[in-house]
Amino acid sequence: MPPIRIFTPSFADADNTNAQNLTVKEIVARLSPEKFHVTMIAMGEPDARIAARENTKILQYHAHGNTVRLLASVLSSPPDVYFFPRFGPLDAWFLRMRRGLGLSSALVTYVVSMVKDRDVNPLEMLAVRESDVVVGNSRFVTQTIEEYYKVPSVETIHDGVDPRAFYAPTDSKRRKRECAHVLYAGSFRPLKRVSLVVRQAARMPKVQFRLAGAGEEEEECQRIAEDLGCRNVVFLGHLSQIALGDEMRDADIFLFPSILEGHPQVLGQAAACGLPVVAMKVYEPDYVIDGETGFLAESDADWVAKLELLLADRGLRETMSAAAVRHVEQFSWDRVAVQWAEVLELAVRRRRG
Repeated sequence: MPPIRIFTPSFADADNTNAQNLTVKEIVARLSPEKFHVTMIAMGEPDARIAARENTKILQYHAHGNTVRLLASVLSSPPDVYFFPRFGPLDAWFLRMRRGLGLSSALVTYVVSMVKDRDVNPLEMLAVRESDVVVGNSRFVTQTIEEYYKVPSVETIHDGVDPRAFYAPTDSKRRKRECAHVLYAGSFRPLKRVSLVVRQAARMPKVQFRLAGAGEEEEECQRIAEDLGCRNVVFLGHLSQIALGDEMRDADIFLFPSILEGHPQVLGQAAACGLPVVAMKVYEPDYVIDGETGFLAESDADWVAKLELLLADRGLRETMSAAAVRHVEQFSWDRVAVQWAEVLELAVRRRRG
């Protein structure tokens, strides 16, 4: 059998740390080149594993005209699978041409944010309903897809954790200092609620709060920290995956008060580094076992209480740290890639009838 030809509008760039692009790079790097030919896009230097992979094609992404250029490439040799649409102009045109020309390309849609309580892109709705296989990135996301879109048999495939960057510390600094470190990592967007972390830091001057990431509210959070006189808040800016792993191994607690997510990879990364997590229960992340590897808070008052509990109890932190490392072992990229290979083959069989 010839290899299954896959096109994905995902970036292969080595320095692209967008969660969805990271996912696709990890999957493609592990797909058998004998079974799968993959076409991706790139603005700069691609991930070395992708560049060295046989049966891989990289399309250059330019400053302008990408929709027309990429669509022409896809239509000139329609793929067996169009994988992971991003619900933009290219995906919209592909869906139109797929219907209009009767293309045999299968569509595999990966939904990475819970449908409940958020505005849904009409193109996302169309892609989900026209997909040959729909996949959610957590059990809760899958449940919301099935309930909202009324589509049966949605698959669940979790994102994995990169062991090159995220692993448990061997000689931890956590036990050697009196001042605990609380880490936040993610974007500085309104729904992430990073300002609450800064305000909480003002109430805990003996605890160091370290904030990794960038975004539209970063300057506002810095202003709040200055106004409140927070000398215990450190803004780290955007970090590479390796640097983020180092920060996680040095921290004591991972605090993530975001209220609208899918299944944030950063929670799995924190667990792999042995960090007990305090996050919100609303999106029910599978990376965290409430009460065992961390806490899933019901409210803002609850996450503050859980944070205080962990800060006061070093033994509890150490117990949850060990449990987190054991729990996250199931989220291996090698295992995840096998699941995706099966889904891609299933999509082709369904499309061909």
